[in-house]
Amino acid sequence: MHKPAPESCPPALDGQVIAVLRTNHADDYLPVIESIVAGGVRFIELTLTTKGVFDRLPEIRRTFGETAEIGIGTVTSPDQAHRALDLGAQFIVTPSMNLDVVHLVVSRQVPIIAGGLSPTELLAGWRAGATALKVFPASTVQPDYLRQLHGPFPEMQLIPSGGVSIEDVPGWFRAGALAVSLGGPLVGDAFRGGSLAALTERARRVTDLARAAATEHRRRTS
Repeated sequence: MHKPAPESCPPALDGQVIAVLRTNHADDYLPVIESIVAGGVRFIELTLTTKGVFDRLPEIRRTFGETAEIGIGTVTSPDQAHRALDLGAQFIVTPSMNLDVVHLVVSRQVPIIAGGLSPTELLAGWRAGATALKVFPASTVQPDYLRQLHGPFPEMQLIPSGGVSIEDVPGWFRAGALAVSLGGPLVGDAFRGGSLAALTERARRVTDLARAAATEHRRRTS
């Protein structure tokens, strides 16, 4: 039975956008995060494929402590999860279904979004107490996949990730997504000297699309 601790539920994740930030070095993060948050995105996932993430995490938490939830993604081992949590990560995201990581993070009463694609993987993570499930890579399926999953598993909280474009966002929410994760389509060329003002506008646009589509879905299904 799925029994996540009450403390493990991220605030207001329903209808939200998670910005997935992957770049060469975490020294580049601050202005990009600031621009994304200015556009209304509240959930920021810092990936461990980016060098220096752990070194910069405490500073990022201090800087955005009142305006954003800062999580660590691409977590593939319990050791990585331990270190992320000890440094103040507010949620954990995995690219695959590692139940050892799920159990560890659940025991620490921190939200975990556990990655998987097949019904077997997703159900295993849900039963282990994952806060939500990352459907990854979402580009290999269509939004109707969420509708099909919610047939036998109506309580699953599903978040598509990987290949989700800004234009795709309404369709995923209409299919029952809890939230959506976006990387490149949101970030664009911001880490390569691109316009931060344009990044803020993209963040604002995707946030507005997500909010409207999630509200529409709740109204239709209530």
